[in-house]
This record gives sequence, structure tokens and C-alpha cells, in this order.
Amino acid sequence: MSRSHADLVVDDRTRGLFRVDRQVFTDPEILERERREVFGRTWLYAAHESEIPKPGSFVSRRVAGRPLIIVRDDGGGVRVFFNSCTHRGNLVCWESAGQRRSFLCPYHAWSFNLKGELAGLPGAESYSPAFDRKDLALASPPRVESYRGLVFVSFDRAIESLVEYLGDAREYVDLMLDFGGVETEIAPGAQAYSMKANWKLLVENSLDGYHAASTHHRYFGQFLPDIGIDTSAARRTSGGAPAAIGRATSLGKGHTVIETRFPFPLQERAKDELAEIRRRLLDRFGAERTSLMMDANHNLLIFPNLILISMWRTLRTFYPVSPEFVEINAWCMVPRNESPKLRQLRFENFISFLGPAGFGTPDDVAGLEGCQRGFAAINGHAGWSDISRGMHRAEPDASDELQMRAFWRRWHALIQGDRGVTECSDRGPLEAGAA
Repeated sequence: MSRSHADLVVDDRTRGLFRVDRQVFTDPEILERERREVFGRTWLYAAHESEIPKPGSFVSRRVAGRPLIIVRDDGGGVRVFFNSCTHRGNLVCWESAGQRRSFLCPYHAWSFNLKGELAGLPGAESYSPAFDRKDLALASPPRVESYRGLVFVSFDRAIESLVEYLGDAREYVDLMLDFGGVETEIAPGAQAYSMKANWKLLVENSLDGYHAASTHHRYFGQFLPDIGIDTSAARRTSGGAPAAIGRATSLGKGHTVIETRFPFPLQERAKDELAEIRRRLLDRFGAERTSLMMDANHNLLIFPNLILISMWRTLRTFYPVSPEFVEINAWCMVPRNESPKLRQLRFENFISFLGPAGFGTPDDVAGLEGCQRGFAAINGHAGWSDISRGMHRAEPDASDELQMRAFWRRWHALIQGDRGVTECSDRGPLEAGAA
């Protein structure tokens, strides 16, 4: 790496200039540092409790490269284990989800119960009195906590509590979870795909209101009108795609959100049931909060890599395999006990835009892979990505880039080993201190 970590980001708040050295998207040494200082020292989303509804229900997935089992034990508690036998290290669970009474290693047939305890092994009499099964239970991440059914893990034992970590972002998580006025759940199934691009490009893209008109014209300007959705009030006169009417907000700690006002695609197709949901929400939360849930769209980042998108009821995570390759997983989160008609419409809304067969995801993948290929033009020479849009506005809108700068400021601090408070907004140090 030719540049020091301190010089990877230019953050000139006086002049209104923000740039990122493009080697952060290509340098293997930076990725190794991210694995230690970013993914190794934050809270990471693992699963939703609705995915494991009864004792023995489990899901297995990789979180920051580590294979995990998330399981409900015999007492109804949620447990998270490393998916690695304490004998020789083999996986003890090969399925992505299911129902089990125990986990059996296929190598030497060691078995573990739902509490992770070593329950049985062939030839136990062959071991000496020094052999203690209690020492050989499945290991767990240092920290496991849940917030309203969202299960997070951290590999840093000293990290603050999950509630403290979420901070001001909790308000927007709650908006996502309270939508419908009833409990939410993860719908069956998931999307899993990959992209030949750096993971941080997908962070930017997931929060980018600026690219909608140019990148997603087919969806906003053609598909939605074709199925009877009136988008005329929210379209640019020049491009036919939605104007990014709304705001961008830094929520601290690298968390950030954009809010837009754009017709919810289901409003014209499920009027009566949505009107009943609105009445229920009004009774419970009042007019202002109900409007935020029913009329506004939020793209929320929980730093470093959990994206919640209210318009498509989506949770998305992604982890780098290499500087130029990322694996992506997405789930649809919906209110419980809706009518089959509305549930089906939500599924159709979800898959019409997101995922490998949607209108939006292929557009985004092509764009981000194009960026990654374009970085090769630098070939070791200085090259910068500009993220300055809206930097001097008192209230940046959703097509500005405050939300990306908030991510990059926290990322930059962690990469340099600074685990203290980071001022992620566009305010200068004196303004931040005065606040």
C-alpha cells in the first residue's frame, strides 16, 4: 500500500470537499485490516428470531467469514455457536436451515445438544479421567444480543451493548419493525448472490438516491406505470425516474439513513387492507409516526453492513471474500397475520426490484462491477472517488452524499485504530464539540 491509512480519505469540511482513495477498493492489505478493525470490532446481524420458531429450529450461515449456527434451545432461548466440531474442527451442521434435536459431526460422530454441550462420542471409555466433556462444548461468539428479534453477534468481548451501539438508529429500526402494527417475521426463503466488486461500493449504492434516475429508469419510469402505479408527481421531468425528494441524516457511529417520499407500489393494489393498517397504526402511534411508516421510504445502514429498506421490506447483509468479490444475502421482512393477498403483493413487490431476477439488482450489479473494472485504469497511480455532493447544505437531501460520508468517516476512524467517538456528520470539530 503506497498511502498511509490517515491519507486514504480527504475530509475538508471547510471547503466542502470529500474524496476517497480508490486503493481502498483494491488493496488486499486494507481488506485484512477491515476484517480485524471493522468486522472484528462491531455488532453484526446474524438472523431474526422468527427464523427459528420452536426448540430445535436452526439456521446456519457465515457472518464475517465465520460459520455460525443460530438455534433455539429446549428452553426457548436463542443460542449462537461456531459451526465447528471441538474434536477436529469439521462442520457439525451442513444444512442452511431445519429442525434438529442435536448436531452430529460426520467425521467422528461427536454429537452436541441444543445447548452446545458434548452429548455423546463413540468410544468414550478410551479417554483418560483428564478428558472433560464440559471443556469441549461448541464455542460461541464472545457477545450475542438481540434487539426486538434481530440477533446480532460481535467478536469483540469489550464492545458496548447492542442497544448502546444502535443509538439513534433504533428509531428507524423501530419504524421498520412496527410497520403493520403487529409483530414482523422473515418470510420463507432468501436471496443469495455475489458480485465482482468491493463490499463498500454496495454500502454506497444501498444509500444512494442520486443514481435512481439514471440507473433504474426501467423500474420507476416504465414498470411501475405499466402496472398502474402513478409516479408522475415524483418523477423528474427530464428522466422519468423519481426525484430524490427527502433527506439524508447521519445517526452517529457510522449509522445513517435516507428518507424519501415516493408512492408505495402497493397503495393502489391493496387500498382497503392498507387503510385498515393505517387506522391501527394511528390508534397506536399517532399521525406523525404513522406517516413515517406508511408514507415515507427509508434506506437505513446499521454500520458496517446491515441495510434495511422499508419500500421493499428488505434486510440485506454482505461480506467481502476478496477486495474485488462480495457475497450478498437478503431477506424479506413482513408483518404477521396479513391476508394472503397482501402477503403475495409484498412478495411480488420485493422480487420485482431486488435480487438477481429483479429490475433493480442487475442494474446495480452492472454499475458496481463497472466501477471495479474502472479502478484498474488507475493501475497504481493516484485516483480518487468524489463524495462531496451536498457537503455545504444545511440539510442534505436524499440525492446528496452525507449518508456515504457518515459511513466513510467511521470506517476511516476504525481503519486507523481509533475506537472512540467519531463525528460522522458534516459539522466541523468545533461545531460538533459545541453541540
